[in-house]
Amino acid sequence: MTDFSLQANAADVASWTDLARKCEAAGFDALLAADHPGVTASPFVALAAAAAVTSTIGLGSYVSNAGIREPILLAGDVATLDALSGGRARLGVGAGHTPGEWDAVGAPYPEVAGRVRRCVAVAEAVRALLDGEEVDVDTPELVVKGARLVKPLPVQERIPLTLGTANSRLLRWAGAHADVVGLTGFGRTLSDGHSHEVRWRTTEIEAQLEHVATGAAGRERPPALEALVQLFQVTDDAAGWIAEHAKDLGLTEAELLASPFVLVGTEAEIVSAIREHERRWGVTRYVVRVGAMKAAASIMSGLSAAPPRRAPGSPRVSP
Repeated sequence: MTDFSLQANAADVASWTDLARKCEAAGFDALLAADHPGVTASPFVALAAAAAVTSTIGLGSYVSNAGIREPILLAGDVATLDALSGGRARLGVGAGHTPGEWDAVGAPYPEVAGRVRRCVAVAEAVRALLDGEEVDVDTPELVVKGARLVKPLPVQERIPLTLGTANSRLLRWAGAHADVVGLTGFGRTLSDGHSHEVRWRTTEIEAQLEHVATGAAGRERPPALEALVQLFQVTDDAAGWIAEHAKDLGLTEAELLASPFVLVGTEAEIVSAIREHERRWGVTRYVVRVGAMKAAASIMSGLSAAPPRRAPGSPRVSP
């Protein structure tokens, strides 16, 4: 089964709760809130409001910046959301990339290796806290002393963890420990602190998945693979629509159309591409942004009309 989640930002209560209801009614697996302090709404406040008007859809941040989030605060937010939603919270973390977010909390912006170490340490600490353990950490990247969640406690026995990344070490860690590997396809962060080069070529995707497979070796249940869709358009002229993007990104049209980060074409062509991504890459989950909500809902209907073909070793994650 192929699952779609929707990433969106809350602006006001009426539009946000309406979006949450529509997202659930359309069959999306989860409603995900971006987490960029000062630029987006507080994800867990917004998601608690969404929980109040929904009953089945998963709810999580996509993704929280482990570089500036403290484990006990993040774990407390996730546990509270799980309690208020009746067991529908998701935990999403990443290493972060926007220098201004470190500036805003008065912390130096670490190099890549430091951000990676911090991300692993925070993910492990939050996972342990949500599992009811007491946490002590004393490293250059993270210090935690005697932290424990007392209440509220999560409703779920295990809150699903998504690690969003394209970094090789984090992909291996996610392969070994995460429930979902959030494939971003991000390359080097550009000078604006927000945009990225892309790693969407076949060889680059294969390299990323090889890191996941290395990490997952020996796991009874490998993590599900999820792609963050950057280009989504229903059109009867895929090549024409995508030509300018290909030029800007320095890729060929064929390279873009073969990537799981790009869903462009007629509905039938997109359904076929999704089936091919599952066969070729093992990708069974997608995150789309709110502008693609209506089109994605239609694609989901098309997918349900045809029997899925699951690649070996890519199980569906259950919240």
